[in-house]
Amino acid sequence: MILRRLFPLLLCLTATVACHAQEQTRPTSPQEARHRATLGVKAMQQWYEPSIGLYKTTGWWNSANAITALTDFMRVSGSKQYVGVLANTYRQAQITIPTEKRTDPKQERTGFPGFLNKYYDDEGWWALAWIDAYDLTHDRRYLTMAQSIFDDMAGGWDSTCGGGIWWSKDRNYKNAIANELFFSVAAHLATRTPSERQKFADWATKEWQWFRGTGMINSDHLINDGLVIDKVTGTCRNNEKTVWTYNQGVLLGALAEWSKSSPDSAILDQAKLIADASLTHLTDKAGILHEPCEPKCSGDGIQFKGIFMRNLRALEGVAPDPRYRTAFATNADSIWTKDRTPENTFDVVWSGPPISPDAGTQSSAIDALVAAMTTKK
Repeated sequence: MILRRLFPLLLCLTATVACHAQEQTRPTSPQEARHRATLGVKAMQQWYEPSIGLYKTTGWWNSANAITALTDFMRVSGSKQYVGVLANTYRQAQITIPTEKRTDPKQERTGFPGFLNKYYDDEGWWALAWIDAYDLTHDRRYLTMAQSIFDDMAGGWDSTCGGGIWWSKDRNYKNAIANELFFSVAAHLATRTPSERQKFADWATKEWQWFRGTGMINSDHLINDGLVIDKVTGTCRNNEKTVWTYNQGVLLGALAEWSKSSPDSAILDQAKLIADASLTHLTDKAGILHEPCEPKCSGDGIQFKGIFMRNLRALEGVAPDPRYRTAFATNADSIWTKDRTPENTFDVVWSGPPISPDAGTQSSAIDALVAAMTTKK
């Protein structure tokens, strides 16, 4: 009898990750949800490099999302522990680091003055990060930076495909993510800059009218990656490429924010259709969110699911739905019990097991853990 009772314990001692999967046998309390996120954020900061203001093991735009996850954690938890990190990144990440002096070979793009570079989507991530930082700290320099970044993004708009901004300054691809980010930044600035509200509202209106007419939102109410341009006629159509979770998420966040100031009552109806389709088509039978590239996603793909969760949380804030709250709790529980290492780091597949976590997979998972902190049991 004693041996029979000891056998499960011996298994746990030799298989820590398996034990984690057995831990969750009761509903998670708000206190436990905060505890999990706190430990996850602490583990994420092991990758933060103060000298460059970015996160080792991941890229330039991923670091913007890590900063956003960090900021969201502070705002939801009430902690101000990492406010200094925001100020440091604002300062250090604008300094160009020569290739030969970079301490991490994976850090391909470091240091861009004004957070401006070749890619309009990269710029959009940083604009949203600084809007988030402003919301937390009320430091006007962050909002001013976001406005400056937006003005550069607006320079990417032209008449090709009837409008929209390009993905990069090479002007060879118009896609969903760059335009969703442009829309989201405009919508967020419209609600935070009274003196220029009309300017940003006009851009948000213009972008949304264009986006919904491009065909990138397919018949399943999901967003494909971008547009293909006919070289002969110049017409554009949905390229029917991969349905990534982050393309669904960023549009949800943009529509949620735009609904606060737009007179269009159909905005939230559209957002709900996309959210419902995403939770239907992009999750497994247990309700766990997955990316088409799993388990071998690129350094970009590892970030996507957290972005979806963060923006679904924004939608839940203006259009509460128990299905969204269930998604937060279900995914956060799976991350914690099946995708966690003994060091409280998390990998790309939220149903586990963890294999090689890095700052990108960590910050993505933290978005889900923070979303679960807002879920009332």
